[in-house]
Amino acid sequence: MAESLTQTGANYGFYFDQSLCTGCKACQIACKDKHDLSVGVSWRRVVEYEGGSWRRAGHTFMPSVFTYYTSVSCNHCQDAVCMQVCPTTAMSRRDDGTVWVDETKCVGCRYCEWACPYGAPQFNAETGHMSKCDLCYDYRLNGQDPACIAACPSRALEFGPIDELREKYGDKVGIAPLPDPSITNPRMVIRPHRDAQDWDQASGTIANPKEI
Repeated sequence: MAESLTQTGANYGFYFDQSLCTGCKACQIACKDKHDLSVGVSWRRVVEYEGGSWRRAGHTFMPSVFTYYTSVSCNHCQDAVCMQVCPTTAMSRRDDGTVWVDETKCVGCRYCEWACPYGAPQFNAETGHMSKCDLCYDYRLNGQDPACIAACPSRALEFGPIDELREKYGDKVGIAPLPDPSITNPRMVIRPHRDAQDWDQASGTIANPKEI
């Protein structure tokens, strides 16, 4: 059997290279297919963010616009508000640091969904319970990468112990359109796109709100 990619105490998180993402949504589709998710339930979503305007150049005007993509799922946050608001302890943390839903305890109250600034927990109407990314726990037990990471054709996604990812790539995460990272301290690192805006200086808009 392949060596397990799940380590006790690893505090797993994601690395996302925004400069490599083309918005193909292969990660999103791979996640949905692997978990056989219902229509309207997407544990990983690709956000299209755009903005800009015109600038004066002599006697004419030139466009100064930007667009970039952000692939986001549950960030298995250090200060996971979903766990804090869950009245039944259904939202809990595994020994490897990932947050998961114990459906035997979940009553479908949706408090976690409303509290999470990333929209990670999602209600499954078929089961009446909440659902979310668990970083493909079953795949990792068998030594496989999570589905989203294996599917990315541009290798924009990685996972691993968050301390190792931060040591390798830095600690940048507060990139628009994501929220203030101090709310939950997400276990995520981003290599920003060249036109990326900080969360508190955002001037753009989400171009695909119905998809996310």
